[in-house]
Amino acid sequence: MENVAKGSYKEILLEEGFYILKIQNDTEDIKRIEREINSSFIQFHFCLKGKSQFYFNDGQYHLEVSEENSLLLYNTQKDLPLHLNVSPDTWLLSIIMTIRKFHSLFSNEADYIPFLSEGNKEKKYYSQEAVSPAIAVVLSQLMNYNLHPSIKELYVKGKVYELISLYFNKTQNADLEQCPFLADEENVRRLKMAKEIMISRMSEPPTLAELSKEIGLSLKKLKEGFKQIYGDSVYGFLFDYKMEYARKMLETGSHNVNEVGLRVGYSTASHFIASFKKKYGTTPKKYLISNA
Repeated sequence: MENVAKGSYKEILLEEGFYILKIQNDTEDIKRIEREINSSFIQFHFCLKGKSQFYFNDGQYHLEVSEENSLLLYNTQKDLPLHLNVSPDTWLLSIIMTIRKFHSLFSNEADYIPFLSEGNKEKKYYSQEAVSPAIAVVLSQLMNYNLHPSIKELYVKGKVYELISLYFNKTQNADLEQCPFLADEENVRRLKMAKEIMISRMSEPPTLAELSKEIGLSLKKLKEGFKQIYGDSVYGFLFDYKMEYARKMLETGSHNVNEVGLRVGYSTASHFIASFKKKYGTTPKKYLISNA
């Protein structure tokens, strides 16, 4: 985090995996902002005035966002840390949220929504667009408000939701084939089925080849599509699910370590203990003691 003299860098956490950055450089010097952001996040950057440059690959490549323009960054395959040169007299507002949180904004199904179109083969998306007058108003309200502390969080969250809604309020004439947020509904249905199969058979899960055959999707589409929708590989998702399931079983106090390990698919207690420790940094037994 970096505070800028005659300006500021402020990070506001709205909820876990969802925050905004307010960057104001009112000096005559270029200011550099750096922040780690991994591949599970989608980024929206809005420039109210001035301009900023985003650097990637150790400075070998850059994108500029100028006054009254926006930049969307998304890449499931590669982390996109913030390496930003903020020009003098520049105001920038950024929304950073996990892909999972982003999905939940658009779908009643908590963990899934059509996201990237079938045509977007590279699983990355950089979009530069002009800021509409309606968006400009909301940006100004987010940068400048004088409210009682008790309602600031509610106000900011409401305005951020309004901002995202306006950003995706495409006209009827929009070229939907080029819109990465429109996916093949049938493929999404099959990928959701894959998730449910892995959960229901977590103690003896199918191989990826077996799973792809069962849901009727190619292995390539299964692997790529699953990561796009759920933000993780099939087995990465399953590992996290199994460890969370095991943790909740242990907390009931009705099962010993061997029983829990068998339930989530570990034939030996030692393998289960090693996996649990990898996920939570402690053994199941120590976890139980610490939560007693």
